[in-house]
Amino acid sequence: QVQLVESGGGLVQAGGSLRLSCAASGRTFSSRGMGWFRQAPGKERDFVAHITRSGEITYYADSVKGRFTISRDNAKSTVYLQMNSLKPEDTAVYFCAARGLGTTTRFRHDYDYWGQGTQVTVSS
Repeated sequence: QVQLVESGGGLVQAGGSLRLSCAASGRTFSSRGMGWFRQAPGKERDFVAHITRSGEITYYADSVKGRFTISRDNAKSTVYLQMNSLKPEDTAVYFCAARGLGTTTRFRHDYDYWGQGTQVTVSS
């Protein structure tokens, strides 16, 4: 029912910035919390950030807090991840995910829909 398409990934030097976008289909975008996850080679998919339906509350993994900012534009059905001060350890495929309706937790299984991912590579 919901399709998510990430964009904005690419190659960047350490200390640089990237802004990821996630465009959502359907009419339930504003009813869902949205999250970003990432998966590095040989590792599991880890939580990065989450934003609630209204956009008033955000959550971040400790590893990105202070460097990354999640935001959303419900009128455009789009969620963003602004990534600053990038480090080589940020290298991963970044996935956008839509949380289930009425769900309040932020585990991987709490998200019903996932995008295809966009590659972020940080060199040093």
